[in-house]
Amino acid sequence: MGADPFPGTIYLFRAKRTDRINLIFWDGGGVCLVANRLEDGEFDWPRMQDGGDASEIQFSPLF
Repeated sequence: MGADPFPGTIYLFRAKRTDRINLIFWDGGGVCLVANRLEDGEFDWPRMQDGGDASEIQFSPLF
């Protein structure tokens, strides 16, 4: 991945099922893992190559 995790980088992973995502980030005191699962529907995942960077415009609809 090559990015420095300390200055605010958020690593976002999608599971095989498109209703689940995981986020890993540094909060200043340790590494945080956030898991989110939708009860109904699925995340609209932006198209990109594996390991690609998402822009803020691509990233914001996931939340």
